[in-house]
Amino acid sequence: MRALVTGGCGFIGRWVVAELLGRGHEVLVIDDLSNGSEENLAEFKGNAKLLNVVVGDVSDESKAAPLVEKADVVLHLAARINVQDSIDDPRDTFESDVAGTFELLEMARRRKVRFLYMSTCMVYARATTGAIREDHPTLPASPYAASKLAAEALTVSYAHAYGLAATVVRPFNTYGPFQKATGEGGVVSIFCARALAPEGRIQIYGDGTQTRDLVYASDCARFTVEAALSDRAVGEVLNAGTGKDVSVNDLAAMIQPDAARIEHVPHIHPQSEVMKLQADAAKAERLLGWKPEVPLEEGIERVKTWLASKDTA
Repeated sequence: MRALVTGGCGFIGRWVVAELLGRGHEVLVIDDLSNGSEENLAEFKGNAKLLNVVVGDVSDESKAAPLVEKADVVLHLAARINVQDSIDDPRDTFESDVAGTFELLEMARRRKVRFLYMSTCMVYARATTGAIREDHPTLPASPYAASKLAAEALTVSYAHAYGLAATVVRPFNTYGPFQKATGEGGVVSIFCARALAPEGRIQIYGDGTQTRDLVYASDCARFTVEAALSDRAVGEVLNAGTGKDVSVNDLAAMIQPDAARIEHVPHIHPQSEVMKLQADAAKAERLLGWKPEVPLEEGIERVKTWLASKDTA
């Protein structure tokens, strides 16, 4: 098939492009580079099946529509993903994540192209016990999460109202090489980068009891591609996660064994913190046959190796 990946120069986007190319599909990419880099796709530049990488916004019809016209499936990953930015400037997040998704859905509807929307586990209401299933209540605690939930609803509505082959996925906390280790980058990448730095100090927001279900990037990409291409996933919302959560305190100790180099600092946006994230991915296993494969310990070592290779390059 020929797939269009929006946000394909970003962290997860890069892994989705790799998964598609590895399966022999042709790939088109559009990315405004607000959170990604063309360098993330550098290793694929000699691959004849990477047909085009366009720098542009998905809501720019002059750039996006010709790509949708050529595609059999759209995997829509492009988004404003910084929680604090969404709190400071909710309009920008809304216009990108909601209005931008609407424009892309309209392009897909006219062309009758399969459509996958990548949402986030942050749409869920706070959970205190047990794994979170797709029917767990939603209660977004930031404009970022609210925009994701709104775009989810739009995507599902197009499946029902127009018969569009559309699917929503909610990956839990994805990590791996190519993820930013600055700002609100993934916690694993940030902790690993700081542990490898000369001082080796890790800072934890809040008391560190918040938990995360950490999914390695290749597992997330495999899930995303399976969901995008599966007829059984049409009209569905699917979680991806390991089913195991780890506290931020325990994660920090795995990455930096020296407790003296770990400190707690005030949270930058405590009102938007999700204290427990643990996925129930039984639906994805049932419909797609998907299971995560990379254990957390192995994934952490891969991230450390990748970061170290960047430092010595």
